[in-house]
Amino acid sequence: MNYSWSYVFLVFLIFSFCGYICEIIFSSLYQKKLVNRGFLCGPYCPIYGVGSLFILFSLLRFEEDPVIVFVLGAIITSCLEYFTSFLLEKIFHNKWWDYSDMKLNINGRVCLQNTLLFGLGSLAIIYLAYPIICNLLLPLTAKTQLILALIFCFIFMIDCIYSFIIAYNLRNRLIICEELKNEKLAKIPGMLEKIIKTKVAEFKTYPKRLLEAFPNLKKYNAKELDIMKKIRDKTKRKKKK
Repeated sequence: MNYSWSYVFLVFLIFSFCGYICEIIFSSLYQKKLVNRGFLCGPYCPIYGVGSLFILFSLLRFEEDPVIVFVLGAIITSCLEYFTSFLLEKIFHNKWWDYSDMKLNINGRVCLQNTLLFGLGSLAIIYLAYPIICNLLLPLTAKTQLILALIFCFIFMIDCIYSFIIAYNLRNRLIICEELKNEKLAKIPGMLEKIIKTKVAEFKTYPKRLLEAFPNLKKYNAKELDIMKKIRDKTKRKKKK
């Protein structure tokens, strides 16, 4: 691929949207209800867009050999998923997905089933999706591509900033609630504990969508979230009085 940044960004965005749709279908069937998946608020999952670009930049040269595309595609995307899981956990103090109950998984971050699906997805990207996207984007003039890319890039960046703030606030509140569970904290002066509880209570933007999109957040932080809810409810009752 040797195209402008606007073309590459639009390709990234389209694949991110396609990944979002796939996530919604899979998660909704699994949870038996409609689930708005994804870390961001908008209808896109960037990890799919990034993975698709990796596939295109790395494997288009092997287009004539589907076996290489399948094997290398499975490896590349699995490495990306593992790295993304690790990075999100370190930044936000949460495990966003967990395949520990799946066979042949690595630290719960990747599993054989997904790796095989990623291999098939790589074939779909090279031989099906990308040719269609080319037919959609290449007829557009460079100016049109640039305008579209700038508009969507602005929206995307605002979404990233907002979603990052929500997730990072959740991280901080969970850490505070972990401290509240600590027996040593019960021995500190009441004023400090009051300040800590106030910080949790002031967390206005409760990440309901994130908790629904990533059930593991509830699973691994049930006690902390319960503390948050109790403190928030208690604060609301005091305000009503």
